[in-house]
Amino acid sequence: MYIADTIVAPATAPGQGAVAIVRLSGPAAFEILSKIWRPKAKADLGPRYLALGEIVDYETGAQIDNAMAVRFPAPASLTGEDVAELQCHGGSYLVRRVVALAMHLGARMADPGEFSRRAFLNGRLDLTQAEAIADLVDARGETALRQAISQLTGALAGKVHGLRREVIAIRAHLEAQIDFSDEDLALPSRRQIGASIERLASDVAILHATYERGRLMREGIRAAIVGKPNVGKSSVLNLMLGTDRAIVTAIAGTTRDVVEDSIQLGPYPVVLQDTAGIRDSSDEVEKMGIARSLRSLSDADLAIAVFDGSRPVSQEDREVAAACRDRRGVALLNKTDLPASVTADDLRAIGITMPILPFCALAADQIEPLKCEVVKAIESMSAASGSDDVAISRERHREALSRALEALSAARNSVASAMPPEIIVVDVALAAEALGEITGEVHSEDVLDAIFREFCIGK
Repeated sequence: MYIADTIVAPATAPGQGAVAIVRLSGPAAFEILSKIWRPKAKADLGPRYLALGEIVDYETGAQIDNAMAVRFPAPASLTGEDVAELQCHGGSYLVRRVVALAMHLGARMADPGEFSRRAFLNGRLDLTQAEAIADLVDARGETALRQAISQLTGALAGKVHGLRREVIAIRAHLEAQIDFSDEDLALPSRRQIGASIERLASDVAILHATYERGRLMREGIRAAIVGKPNVGKSSVLNLMLGTDRAIVTAIAGTTRDVVEDSIQLGPYPVVLQDTAGIRDSSDEVEKMGIARSLRSLSDADLAIAVFDGSRPVSQEDREVAAACRDRRGVALLNKTDLPASVTADDLRAIGITMPILPFCALAADQIEPLKCEVVKAIESMSAASGSDDVAISRERHREALSRALEALSAARNSVASAMPPEIIVVDVALAAEALGEITGEVHSEDVLDAIFREFCIGK
């Protein structure tokens, strides 16, 4: 529920820094500012004018810090309310002191995401743009950054608004048929309405299909390095990271748990997971590690399957191949520095369908071909989920689009079955409601709580 009180919070990250911003929003923001900050020059602080002054203790008049201040009157502000910001020095205690002064004068500490939530409730942004703010803060690579900027500037909202307008137009025609059935009006025929619903469902399905690409751009790609013990998985991880992240020994089963780290491959953030070797084991700790390996592979977007090319194919290799069947990624025929006992054809014979790369994890010049293959696999995943510039990236978007598709499918079937417009319009209205949930034209407090809970305090 929106309570029109005044909130305050640091808008910069916790900890020490050169500058910190303390933000106020609400009806008393300017009044509180006037009591804890005084300008150096004897002049009024004009709107959107950054001026130098002093933060003072309103009870004693003692100076606390030199600081810049700025006012943003409603409605042309971040939240649509009166907003004031103080730019002070970035000491942790100093920031807490300034916030405490504002709270003593009646401000309340903002909840996580409350500034952005008020911006949404006051019509300054829609839900997709609010989510884009969180994505922008969390972006770990160029693709995530580009997608967040696109969504923040309204690309996704514009797409969804367009689809919803088409649904509402179809609903209006159906409502007219119901309300003016006795009138001689030039309304679309049943065939025309059916064709419109068909085209709209196709457009919604195209946007729905972009989820996987959007999710990968936003969250990054998880790549599990799998294989039987002692094939060089940890060496592959270390080579890709350019550092000794995992312990490498000649003893089989050294890796007992999933070791994880991140790299950037071109525009893509990639999380690499070095897993325990897959084999039958009586060691309870190793068995737990192997179970985690299989879960990591199941949850991963890509597999990097490592095989020892210097030893004949074993049952354990066959188990690895079975676990990687129909997965995207790359298979490494490792240890090319040793006499070969396995060929690419041998790996194909046990079910490996991924590209196969001869490899030596001890040679630094091997890393670029491997990275190129991983990037190709990522790009093939992106291509498989649509080429539209606009992509959805959250489960909330996908679930809403799924409900819109289900409703449009029901409406299409009703049209084909010669159902009366009173029946068809119910499903069309459900499709409009589902699309409206994406941008926040239709929303509930529970949905808002779930979205803005992800934000940090001050956003």
